[in-house]
Amino acid sequence: MKPNTGAHILRRIISGCVLFIIILTLSVAFDVSYGESRVPIGTVARVIGSHIHAAAPVSSSQAISDTIVWGIRVPRALLALLVGAMLAMAGAVLQGLLLNPLADPYTVGVSSGAALGAGVATMLGLSSVAYGVPLVAFFFAMGAMLIVYALARSAGRVSVHSFLLAGIVVGSFLWALLSFVLALAAGDPANAQARIIAWLLGSFDKENPWAYVRLAAPFAGFGLIALFAFARDLNVYSMGEETARHLGIETERLKILIIAIASLITSAAVAVSGIIGFVGLVVPHICRKLFGPDHRVLIPTSALCGASLTVLADLVSRAVLPPSGLPVGIVTAMLGAPFFLYLLKTRN
Repeated sequence: MKPNTGAHILRRIISGCVLFIIILTLSVAFDVSYGESRVPIGTVARVIGSHIHAAAPVSSSQAISDTIVWGIRVPRALLALLVGAMLAMAGAVLQGLLLNPLADPYTVGVSSGAALGAGVATMLGLSSVAYGVPLVAFFFAMGAMLIVYALARSAGRVSVHSFLLAGIVVGSFLWALLSFVLALAAGDPANAQARIIAWLLGSFDKENPWAYVRLAAPFAGFGLIALFAFARDLNVYSMGEETARHLGIETERLKILIIAIASLITSAAVAVSGIIGFVGLVVPHICRKLFGPDHRVLIPTSALCGASLTVLADLVSRAVLPPSGLPVGIVTAMLGAPFFLYLLKTRN
């Protein structure tokens, strides 16, 4: 008989989180240290420590390192960490809710909505406005999710199959609208088309990275707490909607809440980074293979694994094309697609 006690689950959560915390710590250290101006990891630690503990100020000889590490690379790594965690958590719960291993955070039309919002904002000249593009992208993404939800809802219920189909149809329509926006931007003297395409490819290279970290962090924290609170209900729901209903789970309420929370954090992730593919699709499969399907383990480990993956992808992107880096969305797609095919091949 397989143990399924609270102590056993706690051990799995701790072991999984410790493993990925170690990987994430090393990933962040190398990501912050690496660049055109190499900064030794010991110096990185001293600079970060000086900002955490006011009693240890940075010396004048470390001023340049402080600007590079704390002003540019640390917030960039933190932004990558937050985006990866949000996408991976959203992917884990949507795969469980939709009972479809191919579901990912972009299933609900969020990416296409955000992309259209970013394109419209760029065309309107909001790139120069603080938070202009990410805020418009966020609201368009949430609007797309609401449209998908409204289309999938019938007679007071949401069919997961209708939800997936509605997400595909709405997403395709919004991508068509984005193509229209790109066509309009082709003649823009301010080169709006190039800026829209650069946003679509996904990147953590921002002019004011700390501002984006402050924008994304509350969503990541809320998402982790809220989704973990529904982990037990998702475990029951994974056995089938009818079974969950008979066991006392309010399935319609659960669908609404999970879809809303997953869409919220996905919208926030896409709004601050652009389209970063495959993280929400591949990471939950890795964690299920390592630690099993229990969402109490899957959600926190997926968050840490997703964070590690995007930080490593950022490191690879800067190694391939320094100094700003290759668009991270390209790196995750190039790494994620073959790995997911491997998972499909070896799933049994």
